[in-house]
Formats: sequence, structure tokens, C-alpha cells
Amino acid sequence: MAEPDYFEMGARVGVLTAQPLDGVLDYRAPEGGCRQGDFVEVPLGPRKVIGVVWGAAAGGFDPARLRRVLRVLDVAPMRGELRLFLERAAEYTLTPLPLMLRLATRAPGLGDPPSMRRVYRPGPGRPGRMTDARARVIEAAAEHGGLAFTLHELARLAGVSPSVVKGLVAPGALIEEDAPRDLPFPRLDPARPGKALTADQAAAAGALRAGIREGGYGTTLLKGVTGSGKTEVYLEAVAEALARGRQALVLMPEIALTGEFLTRVEARFGARAAEWHSGVTMSERRRIWRMAGQGGVQLVVGARSALFLPFRDLGLVVVDEEHDGSYKQEEGVLYNARDMAVLRASICGARVVLASATPSLETWVNAEAGKYARLDLATRFGRALMPEMRAIDMRAQTMQAGRWISPALGAALGQRIAQGEQAMLFLNRRGYAPVTLCRACGQQVGCEHCDARMVEHRHLNRLMCHQCGATRPIPTICPSCGAEGRMAPVGPGVERLEEEVAALFPQARIATLSSDLFASARALKAAIETIAAGGADIVIGTQLVAKGHNFPLLTLVGVIDADLGLQGSDLRAAEHTFQLMRQVAGRAGRAERPGLALLQTFQPEHPVIRAILSGDEEGFWCAEAQARQAAGVPPFGRMAGIILSGKDLGAVMELGNRLARADGALREIGAEVYGPAPAPVARLRGRHRVRLLVRAAKGAPLQDALRRWVAPLRPRGDLRLAIDIDPQSFM
Repeated sequence: MAEPDYFEMGARVGVLTAQPLDGVLDYRAPEGGCRQGDFVEVPLGPRKVIGVVWGAAAGGFDPARLRRVLRVLDVAPMRGELRLFLERAAEYTLTPLPLMLRLATRAPGLGDPPSMRRVYRPGPGRPGRMTDARARVIEAAAEHGGLAFTLHELARLAGVSPSVVKGLVAPGALIEEDAPRDLPFPRLDPARPGKALTADQAAAAGALRAGIREGGYGTTLLKGVTGSGKTEVYLEAVAEALARGRQALVLMPEIALTGEFLTRVEARFGARAAEWHSGVTMSERRRIWRMAGQGGVQLVVGARSALFLPFRDLGLVVVDEEHDGSYKQEEGVLYNARDMAVLRASICGARVVLASATPSLETWVNAEAGKYARLDLATRFGRALMPEMRAIDMRAQTMQAGRWISPALGAALGQRIAQGEQAMLFLNRRGYAPVTLCRACGQQVGCEHCDARMVEHRHLNRLMCHQCGATRPIPTICPSCGAEGRMAPVGPGVERLEEEVAALFPQARIATLSSDLFASARALKAAIETIAAGGADIVIGTQLVAKGHNFPLLTLVGVIDADLGLQGSDLRAAEHTFQLMRQVAGRAGRAERPGLALLQTFQPEHPVIRAILSGDEEGFWCAEAQARQAAGVPPFGRMAGIILSGKDLGAVMELGNRLARADGALREIGAEVYGPAPAPVARLRGRHRVRLLVRAAKGAPLQDALRRWVAPLRPRGDLRLAIDIDPQSFM
């Protein structure tokens, strides 16, 4: 018998809330009744919370004790496909369903009734006296494409008091008006002509458009070398989806990438897309959430959490730089947005485009097996060519103490500066130095809360733990032996590299890009735009610089330590190193001037380094696939990480041993358990961490076995157990 869609007043209904409780709760339908999928407000103890009518009540309770749903919210109901997606995602990741619902309701004020608000937007006037505070307000208002802000939002963005904002109304620099809180977004015009495409681009765009016209689910790997114009190709797929009245979502791995992309969207479609990520104001997040459900937004560009928006008719999901590790959520609900994008599209009949120059091995294998379609862009757009790649054998270089730029790389840097071109130095280490030690006793300064060394950040004059974020002043006296003046930084970070570059090239303009050097996403975007416009001679950066940025004058990339990612026992070390080096090298020569990438390495004969230099990507993927298949690890086997934590190491280890001994449910499916063992970061934020690793055959029913395995062993006290399906990190 089909479950009812409508529930009369007083009927028993099941409501799912985002509270940490056991699933669906029973209530009585409110006056006027309610429908499945309705967002409702319900009483929960002394509080009022938001929930979703999930279906009929489970029963088993005294009807007289059931409380009534307070009201149905004035928002679009949650569609069946999104409810099914949340259920399947919860089942796959072994996450309680209320936590999945929390991901889908991350917008403030959902229960607020429609109302007006006083807003401020850019005006044509200018104040008679321009101050720094007023300039920041005008700049902040202009940077968001004419969007309106509330008084406190604009004041917070600009870092000024509300009175400064109000003072710009009289001269007309800001326009103050009343507006509905949540308006539809300006319509994008898919009929506007896009850029002229090359033959390869046109063929790929035609295939993507044809898939959308055909309808139904399908996933395509769009593999194109860096600078080949993948964005213009998938924008044609966006245009086709919009022309057919369907919504599109473009996921990006880095907030700093959204600025340039939104500008390209506006040029292509005549209006700005919606932007969804942690840097967006709360009122704008609520507006996007509501308009996604009502169909008042056509295209959303955002971070991985945008995948949980309540789209009315999602027709296309693009996962740009699909290989990027940022798509894996490592805290709270543990999921991979790339895989969840495919799951959601398969449920709602949408198309998926996975775009990358260096795809993940999982995606490459799926394309090889025919599970995904594959489109290739083998050449760069226009007259740009792929950069030449060479290794600098550091064993043959004469290096001064405390220096990390080899004579060969230094000479190449000097040549580029003399020619008026830009160069980039890449080192995947934030801060000034990764280790601070005492030269008297040899003690390294560690974090008080974690088993991790503290990293010196000289710009901040602090030591920082990159695991928990704790900071402390840089010590002048050894905390261990008390020796004074013997503390010394060891090893390079990007800040120390900046110091070395400034000494070598005192006239050069240097820009350092690292996530901890910018107070906001807006400041980072501004720095990237300045570099792209030629505002720096040498760019120094961490992996932030590898993610899709386009610097037309950049012709040289120097990798300071190409061997860094090859250390450790991570099963994806080779893959990640290959991807990162190829992506970083791809920043060079993206315009008409030829590019060169120089990799400083002590292992030029290493198979991964040789594959990077040769450019034989297919050969690398084949070799990597064979090695993984022989080991029975993803994507040819299944893995799950079990992370146990608590303040008492003995109790954590005891729980791990109990799990390891009671592994009957796993042995039934042929799975193996490794551990327990201390995690590589064995103490984090004062909590001891122990890991177990489960490996099973590809077709094994791993989730069901894991569920049965951990169910009898409920952690007590402050003990915590988390399950990570398909772990990407083993820290």
C-alpha cells in the first residue's frame, strides 16, 4: 500500500528534525493538515525546532500523548528526490539521518515569515570627503555585483561601524530602500552567444549538450590539459540545461576560484549566478536556499555543501577539479562531494560533468570501464602550448646553508624577471618553518593539545598548530631546558622562501599566496586579481596556487621540493603528487608566451617524477591502477576507517581491542581488520586517537557488516567512534 501524501488535521505524521535524536518522531498534523515533504515547526521538549514531514508516523505510542505540529513553513516542500538522496547518503556513509538533514537546512531564518527589510546597495554618488572607512564600504558593496546588504552585513564586511554606512546614503554613494527579504535572482540568458570554440571544444560541448537534450542520468569525465578551455565547454552544458528550464550547479574546490568564474558566467549569460559558500552572508544564504526550492535561481556556484540545496529541478551538476581533496568532508558528516554528486544526479535524472586535467584514479577507472563517458581536450586554447618540464637534480647543485632555491632555478628566475614575465615558486608548506628546535637540547616545540610540531609563522610572530589551530608566541627561551637564544627554525615554509627571494631579487615585486595570510576570502580574491593583472613579478604559494588560476604573464614555475608528497605510506601518495605537480606546472605558459616548469628533486629517477616529466599520463594511470588492483585497495577494493577518540588513551585503546576481537560480522563478508593503532596524529585537541582500517572486496556489503560490527559496542563517557567510508586521509 502506497504511503499517503497528505495528512488531515490530527492525523499521525512522522517528522524528521536535525536534532541528534533517533530518526523520525511522531506528531499530529496541524490545523489545515500537511503534506509529505513540508517543512514544519514542531515542539521538542521546551523548544521549537524545524523539521520535515517524512511520512506516516511509526506508531507504537499512546495517541493521546502525541503533540501537534505547530505550523507549516512558507517555503517550498522538500522534494522526494532530495529526501531519497539524504536517506541513501546516510545509508552509504553510515551517518544518522538527522545529521544529513542538517546539511540540507543550513540557512538561517527558515521559519521567519515573508517580510520587508531595509537594504543598502551601490549608488552613483560619491561622498565629498573620502575616508579609508568610507572607501572600504564602497568597495565591499561594489565587489558583490550590485547585491543589496542589510546595514549590519555591509558594516561587518567593510569592518566599520553602522554609522559609516548610514553616512554614505545622503551623498548617494549608497541607496537605502525597503525590499522583500528573499527575491528571485536575475534571469540568465542561455541564448547569448558564448566564446568561439576550437574544434575539440565544440565537439565536446556538442556531446554534453546532446546528453542533456536526451535527458536522464549520465556522468561524463571531461579531461582536458591545463589551459584547454574546459570551463567554456561545460558552460555550454550549463546553457543547454538552462534553455530546457532546468537548474545547474557548479561545484568548485576553492572559494578563491569563484570570483573569476562568476565574472565569466556573467559575460556568458548576462547576469550573475548565485554564490554559495562559507564567505556568503547569512541573508544571502537564506535567499539562495529559498530560491533553489522555488526555482528562483537557475545556476548556483559553490562549495561542496551546495550539493544539499533543495533544487526544484536540478538538471546538471559540474564538479570542477574533481580530483581535488577538498571535496572530501573530513569532520562531522564524512562524505565525498564528487561521489555524492553522482548519487544525487542518478536519483533526480540529472547529468554530471567531472572536469579535471588530472582526474582521480576512481574516475579514470570508471571511464575506462565504460561506467562514465569520457571527452578529451588534448591541446591548449589558442596559440598557448603546454609548458616544457625539466628536473633539477639537487644532488648536482651546490647549495648554501639555509638556502632552498638552487643556482639553476635562481638563474631561470632572474631571466624571467629581466624579460618582464612572471614566475611562480611552489612549496606546499605554510608558515616560515615547519619545525622550531632548541640547539642546546634538541627539543622540538610541539603543540600542548596535539601530537604535532608547531609551525613558525613569522608574519604573525606566532607558532601555530596546523592540526587544532592553537597558537603561542615564538619562544626566545627553550621551554624544555631553559637555554636562552638557542631556538632556531628548521626547514623552509613559504614565508621563509619569500625572505630568500627578497634577498636574491631585491627589486622584484613578491606576492605570497597562503590561506593563513588573508583575513577573508575577499582579500584573497583581490590578491589573485592583482597578480593576474601583472601586479607581481614572483608569486610564492602553497597548493592554493595549483587550483585553476589563470595568470597570463606567468611563464616559469619552480617546484622547491618535488619529493615532499612522496614521503609516508599513504596509498594515494603517488597519485596526489602526480596531480599536484602537473596542476602546478600547468600555471605556466597559459597565454602566448611559452612556459617552463622546473622541479627540484633528489630522486629524478623515481617512477612518479619520471611520469610527471614525460607527460605520459595514461601510462601513469595504467601503472597506478595495476598496483592498486594487485593490492586490492580502492578503486579495486573497499576500505573504511574507524576513528576512536577520548581523553583516556587506555580506554580508547581498550575499545579498539574490543572491536578488533569481535570482528565476526566482517569476517562473514571476507573483510580484514587492521589495528587498532595510534593514528599518525595520535592526539588532537587533547583527545587521544586510535584507528582501525577495514579492507573488503569491491562487491562486499561493507556498510551492513560495519553496522552490525559496531552496534553492540556503544562508546561510553567521552569516547567517540566515527566511521569513514572510502577514507582519503589516514591522519
